[in-house]
Amino acid sequence: MLAFLSGCASLQHDQVQSDLLFECPKQTADMLVAGQNQLGPLSDTHTLACALNVLRDTQDPAVRRTALGSRICLHLAEREASQEKREKLAAEGVRFAETALAQGGNGAVHYYLAANLGLAVREHITLAVENLGRLESEMKQALALSPDIDDGGPLRLLGALYLKAPAWPNGIGDIDKALELLEKAVKEHPGHPLNHLFYAQALWEEGEEDALAQVKSEFARGERLLDEGNWGYNKASWKKEFDKFRQEFEEAGSVSHSPLASGLR
Repeated sequence: MLAFLSGCASLQHDQVQSDLLFECPKQTADMLVAGQNQLGPLSDTHTLACALNVLRDTQDPAVRRTALGSRICLHLAEREASQEKREKLAAEGVRFAETALAQGGNGAVHYYLAANLGLAVREHITLAVENLGRLESEMKQALALSPDIDDGGPLRLLGALYLKAPAWPNGIGDIDKALELLEKAVKEHPGHPLNHLFYAQALWEEGEEDALAQVKSEFARGERLLDEGNWGYNKASWKKEFDKFRQEFEEAGSVSHSPLASGLR
């Protein structure tokens, strides 16, 4: 979730002005909330952009306390090619979630706040490090309140945070915590491909020789789930994550000659 690359910036404050607002259906915020389960990775970008435009204008407290606005921002940000627009959408998702929490939002709000925040800061190392504590806090609250949302999303993202973050004294990175959370994610939510990918990455990072077979197994299982499942617009970006991890094996020196690396080809 966090790439910890170079650069420094603050969260974006401007909204992305979509050019996809033509022929939007007539809908209210209440209608969107009632049908929110249909607004997700299977929804086309035009549908999500139209829904976001409606939610931006509503002042209904009952609507504003939901996670819907933050969730739609995340889906739009994840499929946005432009880094600037991606960060603006993710930052708007953070603001939607902050508004919802101020009005009594639930665990889902904490989850989508953390997911958007991670996406908004991941290309800026200073900003990412500055927000590690907040990311951890929001994910822990999501885990306590809504552990099963998004097929174990709080387990998956908190585990990934401990895996990718700098270790003490510069950060909160902790391979043992990452392994514990991600192992739980694959056991309790075995149907999500990223649970298996992130667990494989944690096992690989730990570097135990006797874990190589398990790394291979988790990777293969996650890739099979991705290939066979209907993951909508998420599928392309997740495929890149799998390919990136495969490349890591191939570039790891003698690993290219190991049974594990050959098994991942």
